[in-house]
Amino acid sequence: MSILVTGGARSGKSSFAERWIMANTDQAVYVATAQAFDQEMKDRIALHKHQRDHADFTWRTVEEPVGLSELLRSLRSEAEAPAVLVDCLTLWLSNVILAAEEQEDMEQSIRAAIDELVAEVKEYPGPLVLVTNEVGDGIVPEYPLGRLFRDYAGILNQSVARVCGQVFLVTVGIPIELKSREYRL
Repeated sequence: MSILVTGGARSGKSSFAERWIMANTDQAVYVATAQAFDQEMKDRIALHKHQRDHADFTWRTVEEPVGLSELLRSLRSEAEAPAVLVDCLTLWLSNVILAAEEQEDMEQSIRAAIDELVAEVKEYPGPLVLVTNEVGDGIVPEYPLGRLFRDYAGILNQSVARVCGQVFLVTVGIPIELKSREYRL
């Protein structure tokens, strides 16, 4: 079953997702989509790795900034699909947008990447927890690329939420279930 965890920056969504995985399995693949382009980001990544260091839980960390669909397909083909935590979809989307920025069919490329990811999420047979940022509550971005990101983040989040069995909004460290396993449209 797939679970989407959304919320604002520093809302506690990653901590909740990690706790959910650790409460439901004894090992998991942690898929990190961030890229360390500067020292501050390198420090953040190191801190996150250190915080996940638990004696009674095994994380296998995979850094995958763009090829998330391919990675999930690969993990799905293992003898037993492992539990997976993806942190986070909005960083993945940023990477996809930047990779597609120079292409003539940029928006078609972004949409295709989202559709492919949604299909993989829908097919993943093991526990899959996806963390994303809720970005549509703020002001309209000033620049075209910011507006494009905001729009596609909304499309991505809605599309993934549609195929997930549960959706949680985390605010001030408190998870609120928005969609339960029984919920169907």
